[in-house]
Amino acid sequence: MPAVLTPPAATMITRGYPGRDDARQEPTLASAWQAVAGSTISDELLEWPPDLFALTEVILQRSQAYRFALSPPADATWPPAGFPDWPDAVTDAARRWSAWAEDRNGPVPDLLAREWAVLRARAGIAFSQLAEARDWRLCEALLTLHAIADEACAGLGVGLDAAGADGLAYRARGRELLAKTGSLARLPAHLIRVLPKVGTPLAGSSVRALSHYAAVPVPGVEVRWHRAPLPCLGAQSHGKRVNYLLLPWPLRVRGSDFRPVPGPLRKLADDPFGFFEFAPSEPLDLDLVDRMLVAAREQAETVDIVILPESAVEHGELDDLEELLGRHGVSGLIAGVRERSPQPGQFPGNWVHIGVSTGGQWMHIRQPKHHRWSLDDAQIRQYHLAGALHPHVRWWEAMEVPGRSVQFVELCDGVTLASLVCEDLAQTDEVASVIRSVGPMIVVIPLLDGPQLSSRWAARHASILADDPGSAVLTLTSFGMAHRSRLPGQNTSPAVALWKGPGQQAREIPLQPGAQGILLSAVASRATRRSFDGRRPAENGTKFSDVTIHQVRAARTGTRPPQSLARSPSSPTLAADELTVLTSWAEAAAEALALAPERIGAVTADAQAGAPWRAELRICEPSPALSHAINDIFHAVRTTAATGGNPPLEAVPVAVNESQAGQPASDRICVPSDDA
Repeated sequence: MPAVLTPPAATMITRGYPGRDDARQEPTLASAWQAVAGSTISDELLEWPPDLFALTEVILQRSQAYRFALSPPADATWPPAGFPDWPDAVTDAARRWSAWAEDRNGPVPDLLAREWAVLRARAGIAFSQLAEARDWRLCEALLTLHAIADEACAGLGVGLDAAGADGLAYRARGRELLAKTGSLARLPAHLIRVLPKVGTPLAGSSVRALSHYAAVPVPGVEVRWHRAPLPCLGAQSHGKRVNYLLLPWPLRVRGSDFRPVPGPLRKLADDPFGFFEFAPSEPLDLDLVDRMLVAAREQAETVDIVILPESAVEHGELDDLEELLGRHGVSGLIAGVRERSPQPGQFPGNWVHIGVSTGGQWMHIRQPKHHRWSLDDAQIRQYHLAGALHPHVRWWEAMEVPGRSVQFVELCDGVTLASLVCEDLAQTDEVASVIRSVGPMIVVIPLLDGPQLSSRWAARHASILADDPGSAVLTLTSFGMAHRSRLPGQNTSPAVALWKGPGQQAREIPLQPGAQGILLSAVASRATRRSFDGRRPAENGTKFSDVTIHQVRAARTGTRPPQSLARSPSSPTLAADELTVLTSWAEAAAEALALAPERIGAVTADAQAGAPWRAELRICEPSPALSHAINDIFHAVRTTAATGGNPPLEAVPVAVNESQAGQPASDRICVPSDDA
């Protein structure tokens, strides 16, 4: 890369700093970064904007110097008083840096180089000088670099409809890097991870209030980012209504559905505990699902996503369920899944299944549950389970405890969701911290719980996420569990779901007599992204508004034959991360076609296998099937440019299907077109 003017002292600082081996030495900027990322503060960080964002976020957070953007010290102002056009200069530097990151010809933008030189020259100072603002020029440099790097991360994860021509290939590279590694940065993801940011809290004074587009969550949590084309939601979701069909099942829960099971943990004599499993005696009623979809579509024409509570679906029922949903044009499934232990002595599984329809196949995403449910004496009596579980024993849910992970799913233009399972909502651990860092548009929480009242625990924790980071939260439990929950002196409540949007009152959603489900509709509308670092608000966010509720009573007849037509499970040729990569390059192709037709050739070359940038970012080459699909996308681009044919995003289904022409029909992954 072109040389950046760096004071000689900075070179010495990056090799080592005085007292490095002295445990009593006060941390410096350089030593803190070395401890976090395992690398030095060098000019290499300028090659990839998310890397510099990670550096500035770490330093600002650990020194607490981020607070000076909100409350400058005496005799100082922010943004700098001598820099009246600071917001425009930051945006311009980020735009030109994004373009420079594609080929690194010429120098980096002047503002970036100038502020970087200030940071490099002071990399060896103690954190206390920064924390107390004794070096205000360094504070200015850090806050400015952080803003430029954040602005340069725009469009790397969450698609932006206002993206410009600069950085077309850079954005597609970043999306591919995110899909394959779970991070936007080139740095080791197990040490430090940079993620796309969907929402910024509107209150509070944390470092998370300073960024629009990127976040650095706590380490130790595996994160994956998924995206697939969803024609029913459209490439542009703003102003479109998203319809969720809530099925609060089982509608009846028996006490015998809870039963003690053996576990591999040895018990202590003075600490009585046991393990239980929840296994409903009745299977999922697919005929009722079919008739519910018929009734819901009479009200709303389309059902976009079907949601079922925790443990409502047995693992072996998923194929039949998805086959049925696909025939009704449903794009997504969020269902609590239970799975029996594959071998004796091993705990069974409990997770949220997130299925995204890709036509003939479904992309499967698994969000595990991390915290067991613990039933004590009070809860056993509340749910009237004393006939099945002894009330004087603490009963733990028999489930495996997996490693911490979070799955984010971008359904379309900014509609990004995450899911937690029941008890995970109440735990303020690393997973919750990651979700607050990203701020997904909606968090869906399947529960095995009592009624969803605004006075109970789920509503309290939902309010936390609705306030910070500003996500809409939807909880759903089964009507059977809500009906079993009867406290002394109180009546049962039919409230099976709860909606809490940012700035809105918690809304209890009951299941009325005679209904078997609820249709929740919400409009995906424009939202303003704000940060508190002096930049202007950006009108490119998304939020849910105009939420409506309709009770759904099953139609008398359905469309499904009486016998199951379950398809044989098949392995899709394109994995979930590959479909995300393909969609990313289709977006880049669409941007090139609309904004810079003369660059289609360069973007095409960047997408092909063997392009040198993948080796630089240390990610694997695309598989033959993915390479074929990418080639078909850009063939469609050239056809569109010459004849005005289908846009690139509409060509994704054709490209995916043709990329698998040699595969058996049962092994293909088919993406529906808008006409499907």
